[in-house]
Amino acid sequence: MPLASSPGDDVTAVPAGAGRGRLLLYGATGFIGRQLQADLLASGYRLRAMVRPESPNRALLDPRVERVDASLDDHQVLRSALADIDAVIYGAGAVRGASLADFLPANVAGLAVLTKVLGETPQIPLLLLSSLAASRRDISWYAASKAAGEDMVRQHPQLAWTILRPPAVYGPHDAELMPLFRIARSGVLPRVASGEQRLSFIHVEDLSAAVLAWLQHEAQLRHQVFSIDDGHIDGYDWHQIAGSVMESRERGWARHAFVMPLPHALLKVAARLNLWLARFLDRAPMLTPGKVRELRAPHWIADNTEFSRLTGWQPRLGLAQGIRKTLDGDPLPEPLPSLEPS
Repeated sequence: MPLASSPGDDVTAVPAGAGRGRLLLYGATGFIGRQLQADLLASGYRLRAMVRPESPNRALLDPRVERVDASLDDHQVLRSALADIDAVIYGAGAVRGASLADFLPANVAGLAVLTKVLGETPQIPLLLLSSLAASRRDISWYAASKAAGEDMVRQHPQLAWTILRPPAVYGPHDAELMPLFRIARSGVLPRVASGEQRLSFIHVEDLSAAVLAWLQHEAQLRHQVFSIDDGHIDGYDWHQIAGSVMESRERGWARHAFVMPLPHALLKVAARLNLWLARFLDRAPMLTPGKVRELRAPHWIADNTEFSRLTGWQPRLGLAQGIRKTLDGDPLPEPLPSLEPS
């Protein structure tokens, strides 16, 4: 069964279940996974979602998504789940942790099991949603785990794999960037790095569209790693980010936003204290010394050129448009309540 019709078709116009193929989706209940659920169903794909029993969010958006409850290391269940699958999208990932070990299960170990089982049916295409952070593996535990996950996939040249490295992803239900953008709309944008830093962004809808483009063109994309962003060449500096936030407001509201630098020493102390508290309370922190190193790195810049050349995909939302759509538009619906017995 083909994964998609001809490149000229409008993939968004096909009703769900129209025969584009069945996909196995990891990370379906996360921020990016929820967008993928909605867009893949709307484009005619049938979905099977791997949901971990220990996942804090286990609800799916749509009853048409077939749920498979299994740990990431469950070989037997995975073999059954792959029985009639046309492609696999691995979007599971850990972004918080008090040690490297907290990142390894989702970012590395799950891929070790998947690639091993996929080796029995190597014709099934695999897309790994990684991160631009993987390009600097020594900067943090998160970056090291994402790079190790990519290494795990690259060790299997017999598999039909592709790796996407998005930069900072934002959109509905994003718990990291959108609070910062909301604060900036009040007129103050906290700057955590030097004024020379430049950052790439991508709205989750454009990332989801890139996944659809991969499904249409995966044969040309095999064994390659692509970084993608919103198309703003060389990313944004902090004043451009502030300007985009203010531009996202309703007409007549726009005004200058003050970019307020945060002292490096303050961030370092806050990160160490947060890490200590997280370990004491047995929680997974976001702000750690490694995260501070990520935030203060000179540049995080992606480049769409090669992926767009091979697929024709182009991002639609610049930063101002994406922030406006997220903060003022209609977000995805809330997930359906779980029907599992209490």
